[in-house]
Amino acid sequence: MSASPFSLSTTYVHLTDDQGATRIPVTPEFWASLATRQDLDSGFLITHITMTEDWSHWEMHPEGEELVVLLSGAVDLVLDDGHTQRTVELRPATSAWINPRGVWHRGLVRAPSEVLFITPGRGTQHRPA
Repeated sequence: MSASPFSLSTTYVHLTDDQGATRIPVTPEFWASLATRQDLDSGFLITHITMTEDWSHWEMHPEGEELVVLLSGAVDLVLDDGHTQRTVELRPATSAWINPRGVWHRGLVRAPSEVLFITPGRGTQHRPA
């Protein structure tokens, strides 16, 4: 059992397949090692991100769907399924979206935003925007 509350802005949570929850401190080393962290391939990673700039990359989750919850601000998600692109507007009245499995997506910030992500880890891919 954890000894104290924590912030999802500085500590992410890995929900494991065996129903466990592990805290992961968010450090520069975390981001640098993310692509090689096989311990995050199973389960889901819970992240809280403050967004002030458009994403510099596209992301795609081939093994599962990702839940995106807008907590404040305004974000457009651009989806690319390989044939067409479409934009999904996340605003306070329409604040949640499920990124489909296998669809490339990126975020465009329309106002400084806080966003909660519940992301499947296995096979996540990135490409430049």
